[in-house]
Amino acid sequence: MKILGVSAFYHDSAAALIDDGKIVAAAQEERFTRVKHDSAFPENAVRYCLEQAGCELSEVDNVVFYDKPFLKFERLLETYLSFAPRGFKSFKMAIPLWLREKLFQKDLLRKEFKNFSEDFDWENKLLFAEHHQSHAASAFFASPFEEAVVLTMDGVGEWATTSVGIGRGGSLDMVKEIHFPHSIGLLYSAFTYYTGFKVNSGEYKVMGLAPYGEPRYADLIFEHLVDLKPDGSFRLNQDYFDYCTGLRMTNDKFAELFGGPARTPEEELTQRHMDLAASVQAAVEKIVLTLTESLAKETGIENLCLAGGVALNCVANGKVQRQGAFKNLWVQPAAGDAGGALGAALAAHHIYKQQPRHLNGAMDAMKGSYLGPEYEQDDIEARLKAAGARFEVVSNEEIAKKTARALADGEAVGWFQGRMEFGPRALGGRSILGDPRSPEMQRTLNLKVKYRESFRPFAPSVLREDVEQWFEHKGDSPYMLIVADVAKHIRKSMTAEEEALFGIEKLNVPRSDIPAITHVDYSARIQTVHEETNPRYHALISEFKALTGCPVVVNTSFNVRGEPIVSTPEDAFRCFMGTELDVLSIGNCMLRKPDQDPALKLDYKNAFELD
Repeated sequence: MKILGVSAFYHDSAAALIDDGKIVAAAQEERFTRVKHDSAFPENAVRYCLEQAGCELSEVDNVVFYDKPFLKFERLLETYLSFAPRGFKSFKMAIPLWLREKLFQKDLLRKEFKNFSEDFDWENKLLFAEHHQSHAASAFFASPFEEAVVLTMDGVGEWATTSVGIGRGGSLDMVKEIHFPHSIGLLYSAFTYYTGFKVNSGEYKVMGLAPYGEPRYADLIFEHLVDLKPDGSFRLNQDYFDYCTGLRMTNDKFAELFGGPARTPEEELTQRHMDLAASVQAAVEKIVLTLTESLAKETGIENLCLAGGVALNCVANGKVQRQGAFKNLWVQPAAGDAGGALGAALAAHHIYKQQPRHLNGAMDAMKGSYLGPEYEQDDIEARLKAAGARFEVVSNEEIAKKTARALADGEAVGWFQGRMEFGPRALGGRSILGDPRSPEMQRTLNLKVKYRESFRPFAPSVLREDVEQWFEHKGDSPYMLIVADVAKHIRKSMTAEEEALFGIEKLNVPRSDIPAITHVDYSARIQTVHEETNPRYHALISEFKALTGCPVVVNTSFNVRGEPIVSTPEDAFRCFMGTELDVLSIGNCMLRKPDQDPALKLDYKNAFELD
């Protein structure tokens, strides 16, 4: 039984295909169109999924959309009516779009899918899941657990902003919801907007900025913005927000409470902005930890699954794990709306079709999240030659050895291997790598390769078998969604002068033997690398360990600021030639920058709209 899931028309459109409950393929549309957070119908992602499954659309049993447009429209109308006459300008802008496109998404989907099959049985085969049901299904049914509490937190679906489900075997019952406008995700997005970053893409910058500040405004948040109950339920005071009816996230009363107007994009970051980031991060952590502790006591279930955009807050996830209210934690790697495509397909298979679930007894069902396209060696060579690249072809063993040597020599490496990752994180399939021992590597990668803010932290990829020796973390973290501290024995003690530094001044103080991945609070966003899911990446890090004694490499996504992660060999070569990357390892091909035709050099610094 083949089921195709689709998410589209808001942000991060994607498609996913499962066959008899097994995940065959999943990809975001942005990777094909090169438009960051592309919201268009995922035509290219659908085509890829069908090709990977070796079938036509006519052979698919069901197509499932990840939410219910009519319920969203109901929420829109009720919200405007409840706040009227406020928000008329916003209402006037939103309604024509809904009446023209979004309200009739069934017809729109039918027209889009006609490109794949003229005679597809839409009346019987097109299904619609609810938004939070899709998120929850993506987490529970892909997890390694037979039973779990499933907590979904995001901005808003149809009405739900926070929901709780109980998963057992092939069933998933949604038991609790908090409704719009009360939303953890929208609270975080409000501060994202207020600190000058782009909503729906800049939230992770706020998380990265938080350790440079102090949570000086956290009490104000709970005094004025958030009413948090002992069971983790909460309400937001709408007197301070404008997202229900306006064209902004926050209003003048919010600005007055926090001491000034919203920061404009690219305006210099001050200590106040860092303190605001630290404050909202602390507030969200308190809400999430209160919720999880209450749910553990109430249900007595040992396992917790997380999904929704808030589940990408890996700092909060790390604190949930260390809190220990639940024995085991699993986070869906595509926790945002892209993952809704996968969840919709899984929900249709297990809930609508009532098909049984088959656990493998060990790992989860995501296959390391390596669910996107891959390229054969002959194809890679042909594409690189057509692009004008100059390269040498080496063996499997040599690609690991030579790349490890380049890393040990301090070079920045583009690493393009195997299937592309599904979700926002590069996990060793489409990654830029560096030596974590270098005190200059973070600054070099941020400013000369990624062309982004200097404060942004980088993540470590560590061999699974070595994680406990290098980090205060036990167990798996394959999806870079858990933050933990570096091990005490590799930390560097601070001088009195260094301890006295504030804000961004902290950036250039090495804090451990692996300073390039050690954040200013000694934390790191860990990815454990498993030989079972990515043998080539595991072999590379093993070679680096043999050379240096260090089983850790810097891992960041293979793109520049504002660009989607690279998908094709051509994308990788263009990014290589548009940045100060030194080496590109792609398949069994090795490219070095000095060997390339200077006429092919590109300027990627200003090539993409800032995110």
